[in-house]
Amino acid sequence: MQQVRTPHVVVVMGVAGTGKTTIGPLLAARLGVPYAEGDDFHPQANIDKMTAGHPLTDEDRWPWLDAIGSWAHDRAGLGGVVSSSALKRGYRDRLRAAAPGVVFVHLTGDRKLIEDRMSHRQGHFMPTALLDSQFATLQPLEADEAGVAVDVSGDPGEITERAVAALRALAQPTQ
Repeated sequence: MQQVRTPHVVVVMGVAGTGKTTIGPLLAARLGVPYAEGDDFHPQANIDKMTAGHPLTDEDRWPWLDAIGSWAHDRAGLGGVVSSSALKRGYRDRLRAAAPGVVFVHLTGDRKLIEDRMSHRQGHFMPTALLDSQFATLQPLEADEAGVAVDVSGDPGEITERAVAALRALAQPTQ
């Protein structure tokens, strides 16, 4: 399988259960760049709060987003893939402020499919009960944001290939 090299940092975003942690490393391998798991940037207080079934506030998220932004900034020109829910435009703006060249891959899909996937995963701190708050918070990518939406139906390989194709199309100059 051919690698598709990119100097960009790609942020794999979406609500919980869309497959960021599965697709992120697969996409990084296809792009030939390192992967960073966004959940690893959370302070323990955030993990404890989500584990208890409480959604994070913006104030909870700022240090987390700043840590991801710092990683993305350090990878500028080298490329990388990092996962982050990046649900609000303001969160993505904060990531872009730290690393202006970031490109977003928004994993999106049917709520029932996402809930089903969440209910079958093991060892993750995010309970299915918080899915509604994730969808309520979600602000999809806007036309002026560098990024693509990728449907999460199918197996991880299919989703990854759709993401690679969408990123390639995004990189093509428009006439």
